[in-house]
Amino acid sequence: MSAAPALDFDRVDVVDVTRRFGRRKALARVSLTAKRGDVIGLLGPNGAGKSTLLGVLSTLLRPTSGDVRYGQHVSGRAVGEAIRARIGLLGHDLFLYGDLTARENLTFFARMYGVTDAARITTALERAGLADRADDRVGAFSRGLRQRLALERALIHQPRLVLLDEPFTGLDDDSTARLTARLASLREAGAIVVVATHDFETADGLVDRAACLANGRLVPVAEGRGRLRERYRAAIGSAVP
Repeated sequence: MSAAPALDFDRVDVVDVTRRFGRRKALARVSLTAKRGDVIGLLGPNGAGKSTLLGVLSTLLRPTSGDVRYGQHVSGRAVGEAIRARIGLLGHDLFLYGDLTARENLTFFARMYGVTDAARITTALERAGLADRADDRVGAFSRGLRQRLALERALIHQPRLVLLDEPFTGLDDDSTARLTARLASLREAGAIVVVATHDFETADGLVDRAACLANGRLVPVAEGRGRLRERYRAAIGSAVP
């Protein structure tokens, strides 16, 4: 399988995006900008539209109306595959093969993106803290170990845009610390990171700014001082009619 040539971009603009599922409006005229080096926390209650917005950003879902611009490019048939080659997605499904080893999983997904550098696989295993488990089958791993591996699976092709859906769920303190450090390194490398999370304490020291979804609409979260949880509660309170 040959990988599509990747398009580079330094920003992503969500412009008046609405997404409907039948009569239900999951997103309502959402606009958001994320730039190189940003780590954006996507907050909101269950069913608010967070996963839908990540799906739209990943190009797996098409907006009912509105656009998502990746630099100067709008996803579509002409450039969609090239844009996807610059996106890394970690969702609720980790997309790992239990019968394969950690190394075999990373090698498989790397080749899908045209990555053949064995040293990159070794580095990814070390970053995940799995160098000593590289040749163990993933089916025997704990949820935390699989989550670490899945993150490196999503990053193996060095994506420009990284999308994470509740990545801290079920992690112990060590795995959470590793994930936080990895996201900080992505910021330093100039990636654009959008992370949907309910873990306010972890996100507090990690995200540069936060966006809140309530009933499919984007609600401003105040920047500056104050704990993220309190600023989130104030934003949600202002969104209640």
